[in-house]
Amino acid sequence: MALWGGRFSQAADQRFKSFNDSLKVDYRLAEQDILGSIAWSRALVGANVLTTEEQQQLEEALLTLRAEVQADPVQILTSSAEDIHSWVEGKLIERVGDLGKKLHTGRSRNDQVATDLKLWCKDQGEHLYGLLVQLQQTLVEVAERESETVMPGYTHLQRAQPITFGHWCLAYVEMFDRDIGRLKDAIHRLDTCPLGSGALAGTAYPIDRDQLAHDLGFHRATLNSLDSVSDRDHAIELVATAATSMMHLSRMAEDLIFFNTGEAGFIELSDLVTSGSSLMPQKKNPDSLELIRGRAGRVFGHWTGLMTVMKGLPLAYNKDMQEDKEGLFDALDTWGDCLEMAALTLSGVKVNAERTLQAAQQGYANATELADYLVAKGIPFRQAHHIVGEVVVAAISRKLPLEELSLADLQAFCPQIDEDVFPHLTIDACLAKREVVGGTGRRRVGEAVGGRAVQLKPEDIQRGQTFGGTAYRQVKSALVEAQRRLDAQKAEVMRVRNARLSDLDAIDQIVTYWAKVGENLPRSRDDLVRNIFDFAVAEHEGKVVGCAALYIYGTGLAEIRSLGVDVDQHGNGQGRALVQYMLQRAKDLELKRVIVLTRVPLFFERLGFSYTSKDRLPEKVMKDCDICPKRHACDEVAMEVQLG
Repeated sequence: MALWGGRFSQAADQRFKSFNDSLKVDYRLAEQDILGSIAWSRALVGANVLTTEEQQQLEEALLTLRAEVQADPVQILTSSAEDIHSWVEGKLIERVGDLGKKLHTGRSRNDQVATDLKLWCKDQGEHLYGLLVQLQQTLVEVAERESETVMPGYTHLQRAQPITFGHWCLAYVEMFDRDIGRLKDAIHRLDTCPLGSGALAGTAYPIDRDQLAHDLGFHRATLNSLDSVSDRDHAIELVATAATSMMHLSRMAEDLIFFNTGEAGFIELSDLVTSGSSLMPQKKNPDSLELIRGRAGRVFGHWTGLMTVMKGLPLAYNKDMQEDKEGLFDALDTWGDCLEMAALTLSGVKVNAERTLQAAQQGYANATELADYLVAKGIPFRQAHHIVGEVVVAAISRKLPLEELSLADLQAFCPQIDEDVFPHLTIDACLAKREVVGGTGRRRVGEAVGGRAVQLKPEDIQRGQTFGGTAYRQVKSALVEAQRRLDAQKAEVMRVRNARLSDLDAIDQIVTYWAKVGENLPRSRDDLVRNIFDFAVAEHEGKVVGCAALYIYGTGLAEIRSLGVDVDQHGNGQGRALVQYMLQRAKDLELKRVIVLTRVPLFFERLGFSYTSKDRLPEKVMKDCDICPKRHACDEVAMEVQLG
C-alpha cells in the first residue's frame, strides 16, 4: 500500500508506478532507514507520542528486520513497495499491527531519505578511507623495494631526467593523500542530522533534535529545515572527491600501461590481473589498468549528472532529487573497486631494473647536469643552456651519449670544460644532486611526504644536499617517514566514538564473550540498551571491534567498565584508545577521579593508573561488589587515576 493514497480516488497507472518507484535503487538504504526509525521511535517517547513499552516493541521488531536484511538484502527487490521507506513501514506493520502506523508521526519521507542518505555516505566514506590508506601502503612497500631502481623521468613523454622508481611511487602517495584530505573534509561537512525537519518546515512535535542526532552518531542537528530536506551537497562532494581520485588512479594506470609496453619494458604485471588474446597467444593485456582508466570517465559522468540534476531546483524537496542515488552509489562503488584493484595490481608488479637503468642512461638525461657544471664555472645559465644544446646535437649526430664524448670534443664547444666534468655526467651524480624539497632523494622523499623538514648545514645546501632529492642515500629514511605517516593514517581507520543504537549487536557480543571467560561482569541486552549512552566503541575499517563504558556514581566518582576488544584484534591499540577516550570524556565532564577493577593492572599502569584499596571505593563496593558472584574470591585489582 502506498503511503499517500488517501488523497486519490484512482489507482496509479502501472506504467507510472514503474516510472516513479525507486525501490530497485534505494533498497541499499534499508539498514540506514531501520536505524533512523529506531532513533525516531525513541524520540517519540520523549514527545509523549509513544509509551516506553510501545517503543521497545517497535525497536525489537525493527532490529529483527535489520538482521533479516543483513542476511539477505536482495529479498527487498521482490516487493512491490514504492521505496525503501514504505517497505520498512509495511514490514513493521506486518509484525506489530497498528502500532507500526504510529512510527511515522511527525516525520516526512523528505527528512527520512535525507537522513538515510547521510548515514550511508558516512559509512561508505569510512570504508573508502580505509581503501585509500591500503593503496598508499602498497605504494610505499613498492617504493621501499625499488628505492634504488633508477628510471627515466618524463616530460611531454620525452625522457627528461633520471629518477628512482620509488620516487615515482611516492608521487602517487602524495596524490592519494590529498584525496584522503578531501574525503575527510566531505565526511566532516555531512556530519549533521536532518531528521526532525519534516517535509520542509520542521516537525510539529517537541522532538529533541540534538539528542536524536547524537543517537544516530551525527555531530549535531541541521539548522534549517528547508535546506535540510533539499541539500545534496554531501552526495555531490563525495562524487567530486571520487572523480578527482579516479583521475589520479587513471594517471597512475596510464603510467603503468606505458611502463608495461614492449617498447618500454620497465615492468611486468602479474598474471592475476592480466588477460590474454583470443587470437594472439603471445599477448598479455593490462586489462586491470585499462579498466581503471576507462571507469574514471564513468565517475566523471556521475558528478556531472548530479550537478545537472540539482542546478535548477527550487527549495525545498523535488522529485528530481530521487535521481541522486543511482549515480552516487555507482560512483562510490566504482571508486572503491578501482582502489582495491590498483592495490592488487601494484602488489604484483615486477620491475626490470636493468631496463629502467638503460633507459635512464639514454636520451641525454644528464644534459642538465652539464649545464649546471658550466654555471659552476661562471657561465650564465642561459648561455650554458645554449652550449649544452649544441653539444647534444653533436652527440646525437655521432650516436654517442654525452659521457662518451672526449674532453677535446666537449672543449670544442666550451674551453672552460675540464677533466672534472665526467663525474658530473654519471647517473649517480644526477641523482645525488636532486636533494631539494620534493626531489627523489633516498632520505628526503619521506620527509617531503610527511611535510617534515630538518635543519641543514650551509655547506650541505651549497652542494645541493636539501630535502627531497634523488640521491640513493636519502631514500631509506624518506620511506621510513612515509611509513610513519601511513601508520598514523591507519590508526585513524581505527577510531573511537560514542556508541549508537546500531552498535548494540556488536557491543552485546563483545561484552558476552568477556563475561563468559570471566573478565567482565555479565550484562543483559536490556541493560545495554538502557545504558547505551555510557558506551564508546572502537572501529577498525568500519567494523566495531571494541567497547567500553563510563559509569558515573552519584558521588561524582566514575568507573571504566565493560572494556573489551575482539580477540583477533588484540595488540592493535584499541583497548588503549578506548581507555584514553573515556578519560577524556571524564575530563570534559569535570570529573576528578576514575577507577577500574582489573586483572591486567600493568595495562592500566602504563596508562597512568595507580594502585588503590577497595576500601577507598565505597560506592563501587555498595553498588556492585555485593551482588558480584565472585565477591568472596575476588581477584581483581583496584586502580585509580586522578584527573584534577
